Amino acid sequence: MTEWTKTLGELVVENPARSRVLEKFELDYCCGGKATLRDACTRKELCIESVLREIHACDQSKNQSELDPTNMPLTELANHIEQTHHAYLHTELPRLSILLDKVVAAHGKHVPYLAELQTLFTDFRVDLEQHMAKEEMMLFPWIRRNEAAPSIEAHTTGLAEPIAVMETEHEAAGDALVQFRALTGGYITPPQACGTFRALLDGLATLEWDMHQHVHLENHLLFPRALARQGVKP
Repeated sequence: MTEWTKTLGELVVENPARSRVLEKFELDYCCGGKATLRDACTRKELCIESVLREIHACDQSKNQSELDPTNMPLTELANHIEQTHHAYLHTELPRLSILLDKVVAAHGKHVPYLAELQTLFTDFRVDLEQHMAKEEMMLFPWIRRNEAAPSIEAHTTGLAEPIAVMETEHEAAGDALVQFRALTGGYITPPQACGTFRALLDGLATLEWDMHQHVHLENHLLFPRALARQGVKP
């Protein structure tokens, strides 16, 4: 199988550093990770040869010290997601809410998209915090128990449905991120922007990047491997 017939998710599973290349070309490897590189490039009207050149260059310069989650035990991978991406969101979502409130108060009359951005972000935060709570209190402990004691029936059934729910919620979060980017013109700072406005847009851009990493780890590594332990084809 050549790179252009592989899915975006498969490309990043093989080498996580490739995510930077796909981010550069705005190719969605998390929620849209089931699309092949060829199809994704066609939809975006991108030159696939140019994308492949950068993927190959990335492969040649791969930093071997970079975290490679591909072969992590499921418990270690779930811990990594919680300690890295969930921890980031638990800190960053409240911070961005505060910044957004300040920016709307100062610039809302002159920057029309801010009111809509505030509404969208508030809903996004509520939904994502509820989503993480379900993972931290139910799904991830279930996956850990299943890895530790796979013979226990209560721990080896019923993963497919909650995982499907999590993936649907990932799609909703991804849609919100697309709206954030569209509203802000790609997080471009307006000429009149103050330091707080600049910090907000930088924070939203970083949030988008981290969410892509986060959702990729769950959709294309943690969830399929957890289902495979039960003999369920993802």
